[in-house]
Amino acid sequence: MLARPLLGTTLAHQIHCAKDTGIPTWAGGNDVHKKTVWIGVELKDGGDIVNLTDANTKFPANMVSFLKGGEALLHEAERYLEMKPDIVPRCSVKLLSPITNPEKVVCVGLNYKDHCAEQNRPLPPEPLIFSKFPSSIIGDGESIVIPKISNSVDWEVELGVVIGKSGKHIEAKTALDHVAGYTVAHDVSARDWQLQRNGQQCLLGKTFDTFCPLGPALITKESLTNPHNLRLRCFVNNKLMQDSCTAQLVFKIEECIEWISQFVTLEPGDVILTGSPPGSGGFRNPPEYMKPGDTVTCEIEGIGRITNPVVAEDDNPSMK
Repeated sequence: MLARPLLGTTLAHQIHCAKDTGIPTWAGGNDVHKKTVWIGVELKDGGDIVNLTDANTKFPANMVSFLKGGEALLHEAERYLEMKPDIVPRCSVKLLSPITNPEKVVCVGLNYKDHCAEQNRPLPPEPLIFSKFPSSIIGDGESIVIPKISNSVDWEVELGVVIGKSGKHIEAKTALDHVAGYTVAHDVSARDWQLQRNGQQCLLGKTFDTFCPLGPALITKESLTNPHNLRLRCFVNNKLMQDSCTAQLVFKIEECIEWISQFVTLEPGDVILTGSPPGSGGFRNPPEYMKPGDTVTCEIEGIGRITNPVVAEDDNPSMK
């Protein structure tokens, strides 16, 4: 494995990048002019990219399929990098979500101690699980759309965990063997539909189109010394709204995987959103929510940041 590889996919280009350590990073991308989709390796943060998909028919055009290839396909990609392959200029690609069309997006609620304290709620005795539809996923720079039928759309920065190896009834002690890597996630939430409508079940309030920005890359687990000691922050219009650390997790990544895999088989490409720290708008006094024209940035130490503009549904052509 590379020291700090990043995994990703791109629309005009699905790309994912690692920090500038002088070591290549896994990325996914496509050519802006040709409008093709591929995965690849970004040579440094913000640097040029190696197109894997066009190099060899062994390399698929999406990250879920790449992850299903397991360690053998990853090592094949590493060998290709050693051959001084053709490099695509970074300016000619567009970064997409690192994962598109996973089988599952599983979320953990009330999983930060300081978030529970913010609400004067006890720590949950077991992980609280809900889900988002994969259709809610967008990438860095794409627009978060405020639905016509909601007036309380909120922000929540989260650490996203991407599964690399399938498993059922996974034990906590081996759970990280099933992890491919990590990404920045934004659990956009319509509080009215989450907490007041639909019988107070989470699904509808969590899974509107565009409600799951992911990116900017999928950084492999080997790249992070300790995923349970990462600062994570959220900014709205450059104003700091959330600022905490993954050390505040109630249930660590291994525990979440163990719990979730009792109920469903986790598959390569599945995404787990591990919970949000305090500071989201719905728990402020008075409450604050996203509005068209806002810009929201979520960042996690060692992974990167994603920034998404906020638009009204009527102003978004793809929703018409």
